[in-house]
Amino acid sequence: MRAVVHDSYGPPDVLRVEDVEPPIPKDDEVRVRIRATTVSRTDCALRAAQPFVSRLVTGLRRPKRRILGSDLAGEVEAIGATVTEFAVGDRVFGINPWRFGAHAELICMRASGALSHMPAGMPFDEAAAVCDGAILALNALRPAELQTGQGILIYGASGSIGTAGVQLARHLGASVTAVCNTKDAELVRALGATQVIDHTQQDFTENGQTYDAILDAVGILRFRDCRGSLRRGGVFLATDGFRNLALSAWTARIGDRRVRFPIPPRFTKEDVVLLRELIEAGEYRAVIDRHYPLDQVVEATRYVETKQKTGNVVLTVSDQTGM
Repeated sequence: MRAVVHDSYGPPDVLRVEDVEPPIPKDDEVRVRIRATTVSRTDCALRAAQPFVSRLVTGLRRPKRRILGSDLAGEVEAIGATVTEFAVGDRVFGINPWRFGAHAELICMRASGALSHMPAGMPFDEAAAVCDGAILALNALRPAELQTGQGILIYGASGSIGTAGVQLARHLGASVTAVCNTKDAELVRALGATQVIDHTQQDFTENGQTYDAILDAVGILRFRDCRGSLRRGGVFLATDGFRNLALSAWTARIGDRRVRFPIPPRFTKEDVVLLRELIEAGEYRAVIDRHYPLDQVVEATRYVETKQKTGNVVLTVSDQTGM
């Protein structure tokens, strides 16, 4: 099978497409022929070994796992002896965290993992663009315990986590203020934001407005800068930055505003099923910026690293019949 591999850390050019041995499913696994996947900021960080300390997990001198990619959508091609939930030919979508391997034509996943039947009528490319951003947004939002009528500000509202966060917060009944750039303002309004702040024109920390929660969907804000924009009892929801681990413990004991940084994030079948139900109910949609064929993974990765993408960048892996 064809797969994107890398044998060293470095810039996008270390990635290449080559033929590798296809995986064989264990008794509790399914083998999926992948039709589409995504290139995420996690893929970029792992390939570049950033931060450097990540090498303690991914491999000190070279990557332990040659094939990146977590999101996937495709068709079940084979099942293990004990699998009953899926059958050959089923259209499925999900995410394979920690083990990765989705930048390939075939992947084996545990049937009990973060995998579900695809939403009815959804094309493969859209299904592939659902899970990573949406599940990370779910992990970040849950500690806020948002209630109907509460206010949340989402910084970086046009990215993968951000577009998911806007829709999920709206679903929970919150009033959403989205911070993004000029070109994406209408998109985030269409996703459910009631107010949009153009970060190129205005600094939200200086406008005097306060919120019950602030979600930093791009991992660049600092709690100390945002604290004044939180109401008493409010929560700063982090998606990146090791400093937030210490702040989470500190603010749980001191002060009237908290930092929450759920690490490690949890990726469950229950959340994939929840997303499928929201999609089928018309409450959620995937946002896709660009499509690239698998052979153009280097170009796709370079674009993701511009940090200018809107929503998700999709890799089409094999025949897209049914898109």
